[in-house]
Amino acid sequence: MFGIFKKKTPIEKLQAEYKKLMEQSFQLSTTDRSASDAKRAEAEEVAKQIEALQT
Repeated sequence: MFGIFKKKTPIEKLQAEYKKLMEQSFQLSTTDRSASDAKRAEAEEVAKQIEALQT
């Protein structure tokens, strides 16, 4: 109940973006492989940012 006003940390925001990009990549994998690969590459860049923030 009190988590309503809690702001997301930068890492949580990046994790949400990573998850969204991976889901989009999965959806595209059945129709357009090159677009799926592009989304996956974007997700990997976000993963690198997450890793950099955690260290």
